[in-house]
Amino acid sequence: MVHSIELFFDPDAEATIRGLWDALAAAGIPSQAPAGRPHVTLAVADRITGEADAALRPLTERLPLACTVGASLLLGRSNAILARLIVPTTGLLDFHAEVHRLCGEHLTPAPAPTSLPGQWTPHVTLARHVGGPALSRALRIAGRPAVVEGGFAGLRHWNGEKKVDYLIR
Repeated sequence: MVHSIELFFDPDAEATIRGLWDALAAAGIPSQAPAGRPHVTLAVADRITGEADAALRPLTERLPLACTVGASLLLGRSNAILARLIVPTTGLLDFHAEVHRLCGEHLTPAPAPTSLPGQWTPHVTLARHVGGPALSRALRIAGRPAVVEGGFAGLRHWNGEKKVDYLIR
């Protein structure tokens, strides 16, 4: 299982995203509900050592960080991942690059290429394995509201093996 460094949302933005998860689940779409917490993944690797948490702690002084949850998007090909784009502001892109600069040496054997600066698509996952006739219904549900203004309230290290998160802030 993988480890990741993730931003999580302020309570209002989180509640809106959870509402989308619940609406998708009620429509029979395999949403993220009730698993986990809405988040934006910044870095992914097979392992991330505990030293990464300490290296990232000073970065939490930049939080909260404003964010805009924008358009729906599909990641993958068939049976796609349904997500909402996090509008990539200069502040968010700088924060992301700084995460990799500070903890890159603690990601083993290497960070996932799709999480690297310049190759990363900031998003929050709403549902997985969406395809076929459910896709248009899922897109209608996922697109409301059209924009969510909010913020990132904290940073965490997710250990996928143990299914435990370690709050960095």
